[in-house]
Amino acid sequence: MVGGGSAGAVLAARLTEDPGRTVLLLEAGPAYAPQEYPEAVASSSVLGGWTGHDWGYESEPGFIGHPVAAFRGKVLGGSSAVNGSVAVRALPSDFARWSERGLRGWSYEELLPSFKALESTSAGDDDLHGRTGPLPVAQLTHADLSTMERAFVDAALADGIRPVADFNGAAPQGVGPYPMNVRDGVRVNTGMAYLTDAVRARPNLTVRAEVLVDRVLFKDGRATGVVLADGTEAVADQVILSAGAYGSAAILLRSGIGPAEDLEALGIPVVADLPVGLRLQDHPFFYNAYAAEPDRIGGQTPVIGAKVWTASSEAGEGELDLHITATHLFDHSTSPTGVGFVLAVALVRPRSQGTLTLRSRDPEDAPRIDLNFLAEPSDRRRLIEGIALARRLGATQPLAGLIDRELNPGPRARSDAEIEAAVLATLDTYHHPTSTAPMGADDDPTAVTDRLGAVRGVSGLRVVDASIFPDVPSAATNLTVIAAAEHIARQI
Repeated sequence: MVGGGSAGAVLAARLTEDPGRTVLLLEAGPAYAPQEYPEAVASSSVLGGWTGHDWGYESEPGFIGHPVAAFRGKVLGGSSAVNGSVAVRALPSDFARWSERGLRGWSYEELLPSFKALESTSAGDDDLHGRTGPLPVAQLTHADLSTMERAFVDAALADGIRPVADFNGAAPQGVGPYPMNVRDGVRVNTGMAYLTDAVRARPNLTVRAEVLVDRVLFKDGRATGVVLADGTEAVADQVILSAGAYGSAAILLRSGIGPAEDLEALGIPVVADLPVGLRLQDHPFFYNAYAAEPDRIGGQTPVIGAKVWTASSEAGEGELDLHITATHLFDHSTSPTGVGFVLAVALVRPRSQGTLTLRSRDPEDAPRIDLNFLAEPSDRRRLIEGIALARRLGATQPLAGLIDRELNPGPRARSDAEIEAAVLATLDTYHHPTSTAPMGADDDPTAVTDRLGAVRGVSGLRVVDASIFPDVPSAATNLTVIAAAEHIARQI
């Protein structure tokens, strides 16, 4: 197995429950003991590259005209060890859309047992939630929020947005506190939750850390192991790639699985001509930023606490395509008052698709990541609609009473054209890349893998991570990646 992140740690734990299976887990980053992650990784208040455990990827300028940092966790636990710790599932409409593409076995009802199996929470209805799973999920309450986050919720309620007690429940549209996989301030990543001391002590599991995988080995069309960056070979009866939407796709391409013309241009022998990297998606993310009144803003934890999840005027049936998250993740040195906050607006059902390609055959070279954000006009329209809602909330009491002034897009940005200019200049990513090796029906020419992640045209090779999602779901992806790994693990 390659990669011990949100999916890989789950698979390693679940597959080695069978003593007849032997698993070698190769992780590119360090493998800390469950209780010995450094503070920068363990703290739920430190995210992305600030943890010191990042791959250092950066996107191409693309349609928006500037690169963005594309954080991915390089540590046992993967991006679950560097993310925002929000524990929100994809919507039933996301899985329905996948089913409409002919993908069997991935309805919400079929995934629900996996969502319940991963979770340990006291919140929500028993028929929708797990009580004894490995991952602790705590539902924040209004009292748990910061002063700003409470004011955000109250402003949304005053604006007529309905309250939500459980974003993983039957009626997630509205405003409320997040469910979080945080315990006593610690972001509980899958390296902690699934790869416990007891699991790591299993005689049929070996974890090798700080190992960079170059490519998959093949013999007569069957995967027989992997080659490491130093040339060492590791043989296996089955190879599973769980290196993430960027890492797994790059390994496939270096292995000769991808668009034949691109591979031949790099001198890579073609093993299977498949559309790897051609359906990359992520959530575009805009910072509606405010300078705050220093004597009113109050404490700044949790750094992420509450959101509005709603539908734009162009959303399909059952879709909630806009997030507005109240967050203290803000460079306070940029505020004239010395303190500020963000209403972060994300388009979570983008139409635009990007690409992931190789720069070279060298596994040390980062892949070329073109997120292609906002290339589709409907993406720009809907994101601007979300920004208009965020700004309206910023002008509504009690949130308005905490604000000194709007910083981005700024009070001079009034027309859609002026807001779009601000968006293009400052757009960022929500860090939810997917769909570089998508699953699909047998007759889907754009699919790379089957319904259980098996790579087409070869045998003995599987991909299990966000790469295989047919498109990006409309929520933070971590919980759905974990559930997908649970779902596949019980079927292979």
